[in-house]
Amino acid sequence: MNEAGVVEAVRELGLIAPDDIADCVPLSGGVSSDVFEIRAKDGQAFVVKRSIPKLRVKADWRAPIERDAQEVAWLTTVREIDPHLVPQVLGWSPDDHLFAMERRSGPVWKQAMAEGHVDPAFAGKVGAALAAIHAATASRTDLVARFPDPRNFFALRVDPFLLHTARRHPDAAPMLASIAADLQLRGDVLIWGDASPKNILIGEEGPVFLDAETATLGDPAFDVAFCLTHLLLKTVWLAPYEATLLASVEALRNAYRAGFTGDEGMGRRTASLIGALLLARVDGKSPAGYLSAEQDDVVRRRAKMILARPNLDLTSLPAFWRDLA
Repeated sequence: MNEAGVVEAVRELGLIAPDDIADCVPLSGGVSSDVFEIRAKDGQAFVVKRSIPKLRVKADWRAPIERDAQEVAWLTTVREIDPHLVPQVLGWSPDDHLFAMERRSGPVWKQAMAEGHVDPAFAGKVGAALAAIHAATASRTDLVARFPDPRNFFALRVDPFLLHTARRHPDAAPMLASIAADLQLRGDVLIWGDASPKNILIGEEGPVFLDAETATLGDPAFDVAFCLTHLLLKTVWLAPYEATLLASVEALRNAYRAGFTGDEGMGRRTASLIGALLLARVDGKSPAGYLSAEQDDVVRRRAKMILARPNLDLTSLPAFWRDLA
């Protein structure tokens, strides 16, 4: 579907008047979707996102194109918990696998950190927001009907991050396979599945979460591990800010725990997931492209040391990471 087709689909949703003219501007950064900004002549501006079947990475990575339904359901559910956390869905066309949402403004958290603006207090707000979502959706049986399909999470997270990495690292394969199997057995809370700083805006009223094609009922440890993995990667990439980044790790952890404790084994599962995801970000289907080859080696070595410590938990992880430096 080209830009004209997107405009026509949006017109059919009733978001643009039949006689109005609108510009459709492609936005950069879409790996798993086409993303456009629609600018109507009456001054309206909003974002349209359309799923694509094959992701834009070097590896052959495909996912069910119907995942727009999961994202719309997650955005709708999270807005019921806190409308400040996510954009409002304005319209959805399941047949075209696209939806329109309001455009939210603010610096991207990843870019702010890259420019040296590392703020542990903001990391704490992210942790508190994740905890709020998990606490509000724990044991909610009504959500099974909204999120009936685990295929997206398998195709976008379990296989490309864990199983693909296991095939490249036979020494770590048993541990990675065990983590993957455990993830697929859990449906404790509604998880985002993509809690990455590149998907978080620094909004005026706190964090704004974007991109939720991976949303599912799953293990809350995954969201915490996914976000903390990115912060730990940044300690290698942005070494001059290591101390403040580790303070951000602790702030996010502490704020999350204050809002949602999880089950007894969650801390150990989170630490193990961090080891697995660190390895995946250098050798999985979605590597962190900002690291150098030397930095990849650093992350690879540290990831395997974390995986070799199955009793490591989230309390001791930051100190363990410091000792690895």
